[in-house]
Amino acid sequence: MDETTSEIYELVKTKVEEQGAYDLDAFQEIVNETIDFFLERGKLSDEDNIEFIKDELLTMRELLQDEAAHDE
Repeated sequence: MDETTSEIYELVKTKVEEQGAYDLDAFQEIVNETIDFFLERGKLSDEDNIEFIKDELLTMRELLQDEAAHDE
């Protein structure tokens, strides 16, 4: 995972934990919002492989769920 994707993941993780948004639809929405935020700020561009980044983040969803289950 590159540096930008790591930054996106950390922000997604924070939002998911704050909102308890572990189901797939909510998680995808947070990923999309966060990527849009990075695009608006110029940290990502249309030249970046956005779909790959989204797929990579979506695979991390299970890790977040596991972490949340262990914290309970």
